[in-house]
Amino acid sequence: MKSIEMLNKSHFNKLNFFLNAQLKHKKFKQVNKTAGFTLIELMVAMILAVLVITPLLGFMINILDTDRKEQAKINSEQEIQTALDYIAQDLQQAIYIYDADGIKAIRNQLLDYSSSDRVPVLVFWKRKFEKEAIELKKVTSSKTKNDAFVYSLVTYYLIQDNKTNDAKNIWSNQYRIARFELNDGIEPDDEYNTKVTSEYIQKPDPGFAKFDLSIQGTLEQKMNAWKKDGIYSRSQSADVLVDYVDSSQGFKTIDCKSIFPKSKKNKDSLKVPALNGVLNNASFYACVDIDNTTAKIFLRGNALARIEENNYGYKDDVKSYFPSASINVKGRGFIGVE
Repeated sequence: MKSIEMLNKSHFNKLNFFLNAQLKHKKFKQVNKTAGFTLIELMVAMILAVLVITPLLGFMINILDTDRKEQAKINSEQEIQTALDYIAQDLQQAIYIYDADGIKAIRNQLLDYSSSDRVPVLVFWKRKFEKEAIELKKVTSSKTKNDAFVYSLVTYYLIQDNKTNDAKNIWSNQYRIARFELNDGIEPDDEYNTKVTSEYIQKPDPGFAKFDLSIQGTLEQKMNAWKKDGIYSRSQSADVLVDYVDSSQGFKTIDCKSIFPKSKKNKDSLKVPALNGVLNNASFYACVDIDNTTAKIFLRGNALARIEENNYGYKDDVKSYFPSASINVKGRGFIGVE
């Protein structure tokens, strides 16, 4: 009886061991099954990720590109307007503005007249204010220096990109506007300090000569007869005012006769620049009425050239990237004829 019980107990232990082993094996398989992914599951997950991420990535790239273009457009608009405002303030001091006939007459007297990469657009005389330029003989507690006025000839150039002369390659492949001013000197007067015996308090710029009103003819003829005195210095150069002025061709300029219908000059004489050629486009030009010392200036930029290496020319579908502005300016100075 006892042997039978021992035999049954032995069979029970074996059965119990077998069942435990099976249960552990099943549990191990389940753990392993839930611990990873099958190849099909991975492929499905990757496809879903691509379908979701790709549109989002494209959307983000589009937002960044749009933001970049809008920023370039805003910068261009601000620079064009700032440059135009600067030119307008400068031109308000003018006593005489050269029209197309006048620029042709004095072209060979201007700085860099032989350069093929630039053309003079605005050329005018102005009376320039020099604050506290003259030291007085009698020094008082309230005033030790006196102000002075000098004449200067100002020229605004439209310059084409020239990699040969632009060794540092700091400018764009568009046009740019540069300004050059030729100043008269400041002469001493009766109240000037006697310790200084120089002919000038401030010497004239090399090449400067004042216009001569004593010669015969009309005011226009007298101003067109101006000639520089000597030669310019190698250190004299025009300072760039603004870059990214549009170089796109094919634009038509406004008929200047419609701007100044009472002028006796024809439309070709009213419009500057005066020289024909590749730079004679509609990106920077002006209509000039010499009788009233008045000019209307037109300026257009190119924001697309800031962000595109190619294909930055004007098209109707991207015209918002070519900001333009204009302003009408009357010189406040006056020049008399004796």
